[in-house]
Amino acid sequence: MDRPDPDELLEKIQRDEEKQQRGRLKVFFGASAGVGKTFAMLQAARRQRDEGVDAVVGIVETHGRKETLALLDGLDVLPLARHEYRGHQLTEFDIDTALARKPQLILVDELAHSNVQGARHLKRWQDVYELLDAGIDVYTTVNVQHLESLNDIVGQITGIRVWETVPDRVFDRADEVTLVDLPAEELLGRLREGKVYMPQQAEHAVRNFFRKGNLIALRELALRRTADRVDAQMREYRADQSIEHIWQARERLIACVGPGPEAPVLVRAAARLATSLKADWIAVYVETPKLQRLPDETRKRTLEALKLAAELGAETATLDGSDAAQTLVAYARMRNVSRLVAGASVRGRWLRLIVPPVGEQLVQNACDIDVTLISANAAREGRNSRGDSPSFAVALGGERRSTLRNYLYAVAICGAITTVAWNLLHHIALANLVMLYLLGVIFTAARLGRGPGVLLSFLSVAVFDFFFVPPQMTFSVSDTQYVLVFVVMLLTSLTISHLTSSLRRQAHVATMRERRTSAMYAMARELGAALMTGQIIEIGTRHVGEVFHVRAAILLPDSAEKVRQKVEELNPTVMLDAQSLDLDIGQWVYDKQKPAGHGTDTLPATELLYLPLKAPMRTRGVLALVPEEASDLASPEQQRMLDAFAAQIALALERVHYVEIAQDALVNMESERLRNSLLSAISHDLRTPLTAIVGFASMLAEQEKTGAPAGSASEVIDAIHEEALRMNGLVTNLLDMARLEAGGVRLNRQWSMLEEIVGAALRSCRRTLAGRPVQVHVPPELPLLQLDAVLMERLFTNFLENAAKYTPPGTPLAIDAATLHDGERKYVKVCLDDRGPGLPPGMETRVFDKFTRGEKESAKAGIGLGLAICRAIVEAHGGRIGAENRIDTLGKVMGARFWFMLPADDIPPAEASPAELWPNDEEQAKSAGNASAMPAANATKP
Repeated sequence: MDRPDPDELLEKIQRDEEKQQRGRLKVFFGASAGVGKTFAMLQAARRQRDEGVDAVVGIVETHGRKETLALLDGLDVLPLARHEYRGHQLTEFDIDTALARKPQLILVDELAHSNVQGARHLKRWQDVYELLDAGIDVYTTVNVQHLESLNDIVGQITGIRVWETVPDRVFDRADEVTLVDLPAEELLGRLREGKVYMPQQAEHAVRNFFRKGNLIALRELALRRTADRVDAQMREYRADQSIEHIWQARERLIACVGPGPEAPVLVRAAARLATSLKADWIAVYVETPKLQRLPDETRKRTLEALKLAAELGAETATLDGSDAAQTLVAYARMRNVSRLVAGASVRGRWLRLIVPPVGEQLVQNACDIDVTLISANAAREGRNSRGDSPSFAVALGGERRSTLRNYLYAVAICGAITTVAWNLLHHIALANLVMLYLLGVIFTAARLGRGPGVLLSFLSVAVFDFFFVPPQMTFSVSDTQYVLVFVVMLLTSLTISHLTSSLRRQAHVATMRERRTSAMYAMARELGAALMTGQIIEIGTRHVGEVFHVRAAILLPDSAEKVRQKVEELNPTVMLDAQSLDLDIGQWVYDKQKPAGHGTDTLPATELLYLPLKAPMRTRGVLALVPEEASDLASPEQQRMLDAFAAQIALALERVHYVEIAQDALVNMESERLRNSLLSAISHDLRTPLTAIVGFASMLAEQEKTGAPAGSASEVIDAIHEEALRMNGLVTNLLDMARLEAGGVRLNRQWSMLEEIVGAALRSCRRTLAGRPVQVHVPPELPLLQLDAVLMERLFTNFLENAAKYTPPGTPLAIDAATLHDGERKYVKVCLDDRGPGLPPGMETRVFDKFTRGEKESAKAGIGLGLAICRAIVEAHGGRIGAENRIDTLGKVMGARFWFMLPADDIPPAEASPAELWPNDEEQAKSAGNASAMPAANATKP
C-alpha cells in the first residue's frame, strides 16, 4: 500500500479545520419557482428544531401560500429591517439582528436576491457568507436560472433574461445541495390552482416563462448541474481517500490522439460516441520523447486533431510522459474516466510483438477502464490540407534541429578524445579508454543534440578499432573478443545519446513552460496592483507581447458601447497602431463575445486575431494581436494560454470598473449627505428669521393702522434689523464657504496689526456679546502680520459667535496672543478661551468639518459652517488651527480653547508710512495711527 502524500494530508487537515470554524451551507435547489424549495426548507428546519437545534427564520418569502405559512408556526422569526427607498418603506433581511441572535441555524430564502439600497451588502448571498463566517449554519434556496454560468442559456431557452444571479462558486462551495424536483405537468397544475402565484399572475406566467417546453429544459439543466456537483464531490472524496480505481458513476471518455493520419477520424468517432452516451469527453495527446522528434508535417496532424476536438466540444489536454499508455491511464484515473477511445493498430504481426501498439498497452494497463479501439484504415487517404502550424515543442520555444556545425563539432570532439587516448595508450588499459569515448558521447548529446551524439557513437567505435585495437591502423580484428567490445560500446553509446538528448529536450520544454507560468504569475501580480485602466492596458499588452511574440492592442468600449483604442496609451514597441486595427471586427467580437480573425472561423484571412475579454459579469473589451509569424498561435496549448492571459486582463478591467463605481457611489453618497444637511439647516435657520421678519412687519403695519406710540414701532424695527442681520450672517457664511471651497478667493495680504482686527470683530459682535465680558491680551511687541484683514475679521467674528452660542450667558471670554518659535520658523498663536461645557469627546478635530455642530440635536441657530470657514481662512494663510478642552489640576473641564497659528517669518519695511503698509486702503492708512485707541464694546485690555 502506498504511503499518503504528507502535503495532501496537511491540506486536508487545514480544509477540515476551516470547515469546522465556518457554518454549513445547505442549498435547496430547483428548476423554477413553485417546485417547493421553501416548503422543503421549512420542513427540514422543523425537523432540526425537533431535534433540539436552535433554528430561526431570517427571511422567508411565502408569496401568500397557506401551506408555507402554516410551517412558520412554532419557528422563531426574526424581525426585518426597514429601509426607505424612493419614498417607500421596504423590508429586508436584518443581518445585524441575526448576528446578535447568533442561532445554530438560520433560514435565508432566495439566495440570488438583490438587497435594497442602504443595506450592508449588495447581494443576499453576501449576507449568507457573513453568517457562515460567524459560524452559523444557513439554509437557503435558489433556482437554476439564477446561476451565473447558466444565465445566458436560460435566457436563450425562455426568452427572458434573469438579472439577479449568484456566482457559481457560491453554489459549488455549498456543503450540501438538495434537489427539489417536480415534473412539468404537476408544476403547471399547481400554477393553475393558484399555489404558485395569484390567479392574474399565474395566467401571465403560463403564457410566458412557465411554458411546458421551458420547464422541461430547466428541469434538465437543474438535474445536470446537480449531477456535476455530485461528480465533483465524488472526485474530491476519491482524492482525499487516495482511491485510484475508477468509479463508473458517470460516463466520461478520453480520446487518445496520436500523430497518425487516423487522428481526425478518431476524434470524430469519439465525439459521436460521447454524444450518444451524453458524456463529457477529453481529447488527450501525450508527447513522448519519440514524438518530439517527429517532423513538423507529421506533428501538424496531431495539433489539428486537437483543434478539431475543441471545435466539437471536447476539453483538450497535452501531457508529457515517457510512456504514453501509462500516462493516459494515470490521467484517466485522476479524472475518473470510464472509457478510453484509441486507434486500432495497423502494424505487422512481428512488429506488434516487438513493440505493442498504444491501444493494446491500454488494454493491459487499464483493467478497470473500458477501452474502445477505432479502425482508421479509411484515414489514409491523404494529409490535411490546412496551413502549417508549429509543433507544441516549437511553440514553447523548442530546440532546433542540429546544424552542420554541430556535426563538425562532434567530429572534432572525437579527434580530441583520440589524441588524449593515444597519449595514455601505454598507461591505461584499452578497456578503460572506452570510458573516454562514452564521456564524449554524453557531452555531445547533451550540448549538441541527438544526431551529433549518434554520429559520435559510430565514430568512436570506428576510431577505437582503427587506432587502438591490434592490428593498429587497420579495421581488421585479430581477437574476436573485441567484436563484443565494439557491439557493447556502440549500444551503450547509442543508449546514452538517446537518454541524454531526451532528458535535454524534456528539460528544455519544462523550462519554457515554467517561463510561461512565471510570466502569467508576473502579469497577475502587476495587474493586481494596477489602479487605473491605462495601467492595465500597458501591463497586459506588454506581457502578451513578450510571451507570445506578438504586437497587441486592447479596445475598450465607450459610453455608447463602441469599442475604440486609447491613443494616449499606445506603446509602439508592443502595441498596434490605430491604422492596423479594424474597429468593425473589434465591435463584432465585443457584441458577439466570440473570437474573430486569424486562425478562427470568422474572417480567417485577416492578419490580426481579435479575442473578447470576458469577465464574470460581462465582456470588458477586445484584445487584438498580430503574431510575428502566421503559425505562432496555432497550438491549442498556446491558445489556452492566450485565453488565460485574456481572462486575467478582463478580470483586472472589471475590478477597476467596480472600484470606479464604488468611488463614484461614495462621492454621490457624500454629496447627497452634504446636500441634505445643507437643505435641512437652511430650511430651519433661514425660515426662522424670515418668519420673525414677516411677523414683526405685520405688527408694524398693525401699529400704523391703530396709531400706536412711536416707541413701540422702533422696538419692532430693531427686532427686524436684528433678524435681518442674523439671516445676512447665515447667507454670508454659505457664500464664504462656497468661495473658499472653489478656490475663487484671492487673499488681499497687507501688513496688519492683530489688535485692530480683534477690535473690529468685537464691534461687529457687540449684540451677540451683550452682557459678556471679553478680555483681550495682545502684547505690544507682537509683530505685524501680512493678512487679509477682512477674512481675519470674519474668522474672529465666527469664533466669538460660536463661543457665545455654546457657553452660558454672562460667562467671560479671553483672547490671548503670543509669539512662538517652532524650529527655525516664527509663529503668532492666538487663543480664544471660554468657560462653557467644553467639547464633546472626539470632537476636537471634527468640529472644524462642514455641517458639524457641537450639539447634534439643538435648538440653537446655525448650520455648522462657522468653524469650517475659520479653518479654510487659516489654511489659506499657511497656518494651523485646532481646538481642545481646558483641564484644571483636578481633571475637571474648565471650558474650551480654540487656537490658530499664523506664520510671522516675514519682516515689514523698517520705516514704512501707513500708506506704504496699506497701499490699497487710504482710509485705513489714515486711521492706522489711532486705530488702536478705538474702544471695543464689552472689551477690556489689561
